[in-house]
Amino acid sequence: MAESAIFLWEGTDKQGKKTKGEITSASPAIARAELRRQGIVANKVRKKTKGFSLSSGGSVKPADIALFTRQMATMMRAGVPLVQAFDIVADGLDKPKVSELVRSVRNDVAGGSSFASALRKHPLYFDDLFCNLVDAGEQSGSLETMLDRIATYKEKSESLKAKVKKAMTYPIAVLCVAFIVSGILLIKVVPQFQEVFAGFGAELPAFTQFVIGISEFTQDYWLMIVVGVGLTVAGFIGARKRSKKMRDTIDRLALKMPIAGSIIEKSSVARYARTLSTTFAAGVPLVDALNSVAGATGNSVYQEAVLKIRDDVSTGQQLNFSMRSTGVFPNMVVQMVAIGEEAGALDDMLDKSATYYEEQVDNAVDNLTALMEPMIMAVLGVLVGGLIIAMYLPIFQLGQVVGG
Repeated sequence: MAESAIFLWEGTDKQGKKTKGEITSASPAIARAELRRQGIVANKVRKKTKGFSLSSGGSVKPADIALFTRQMATMMRAGVPLVQAFDIVADGLDKPKVSELVRSVRNDVAGGSSFASALRKHPLYFDDLFCNLVDAGEQSGSLETMLDRIATYKEKSESLKAKVKKAMTYPIAVLCVAFIVSGILLIKVVPQFQEVFAGFGAELPAFTQFVIGISEFTQDYWLMIVVGVGLTVAGFIGARKRSKKMRDTIDRLALKMPIAGSIIEKSSVARYARTLSTTFAAGVPLVDALNSVAGATGNSVYQEAVLKIRDDVSTGQQLNFSMRSTGVFPNMVVQMVAIGEEAGALDDMLDKSATYYEEQVDNAVDNLTALMEPMIMAVLGVLVGGLIIAMYLPIFQLGQVVGG
């Protein structure tokens, strides 16, 4: 049997509209026959070169998947047939790789595959949770409603990630700029002053000598310093990816950080509540839903807690009791879940909890940013201002001697 390959094709559909995409087939002739069966008249069919592949990752971001889901939900709600909705969405996307991904899914669906099974061929972009929810929507005949829920879930999740990322990266970025500016001053500016001071013939102030010493060290070893910092950062990132024990330790320490720890904790609770609300509302059994939720919390402490909750619930224990026994969930969320279980509105209570904690994260990030700004300005002032004062101290002293 001939080996299958991916072919790029261009042609016209049943309505006479020009369209294009990909198809997996053993030969161009078989590909044309398959396209004809789908109602497409192929004008061009050529084998795809191996230099470009969806599996290589590229520029397809989670935000692009969220946008694709929202657009598909909108098309389906408007009554547009599924395959045609793929075409409309793909034509309106700006990123070629995202458009190619959508067309690949579209071709599988047009070839007879279910939406969920077509998505499962691209696990790099569509996780098990996404595929399971789409599968549940197809099975229950409410795909447009499910896509709308998934789109809302993805949008809120990405918004939450962006807020936490902002809280973590803002101070680091400013401190990196301070480090670079200080390095430039030590390597380029301080030596100029040093040459001027050489003609003074007097002993320099201790602070100035200290800064000149740092400058000389930086000039001699700046390349080693940069390489050392780079290797340390790369080694840390690599070790974190390889070692689960290290990731778990970092996640535990992150929760104990003064201000950022509270933000990470609230974001994990929000993700837990949002994901469980979405899956439970989709009709996914609670134990199966908790299995999907564990990986969505974003922190190993909460992931282990959710897996423990899953095991407890599978033995018949109520969800709120299981959550309370872990000791990592706030009392408010536990109480909301208890009320939801009693009233038969668990998904609604979880949704309200998620919204509350998402707002809490938003407010905490704003407060952290407001708090960090004066602190960062103080650090920059001490670093840059200290260097400038050290360089001008001898000049001030010389002025006093001349004036005296």
